[in-house]
Amino acid sequence: MISLASFTGPAAEAEAASPYGAKAVEIAASKRGAPYVYGATGPREFDCSGLTLYAFRQAGRVLPRTADQQYEHTRHIGRVERIPGDLVFFPAGSAIGHVGIYAGHDKIWHAPRPGTRVRLERIWSGNVRYTRAT
Repeated sequence: MISLASFTGPAAEAEAASPYGAKAVEIAASKRGAPYVYGATGPREFDCSGLTLYAFRQAGRVLPRTADQQYEHTRHIGRVERIPGDLVFFPAGSAIGHVGIYAGHDKIWHAPRPGTRVRLERIWSGNVRYTRAT
């Protein structure tokens, strides 16, 4: 089993994660290597919002289906408030183009795009928005 501590580093950050947020990170991590398939919501294939939907559902939280809907239906927070298990959104014009699950240390679990697989990756942009599922 992959533990949250493997991906979040300092104990203070790991302790700050909510129980469902920590569980969502673990579920996403357990899907490492699953292929990206547009519109897929698991358990073997995912698109970006399908991975977040699946991980949070398994952790006991309900999210809407698309990244735009997930952004609109979660509590918006600042970068300094983020903890493992929060959602990280990447805007694309006036819409949300991508979503992942914050794993700590500026990294997210996500299903990047067609031809890739679920992976842990450093946040590559400063133009991101953070939210927390409640």
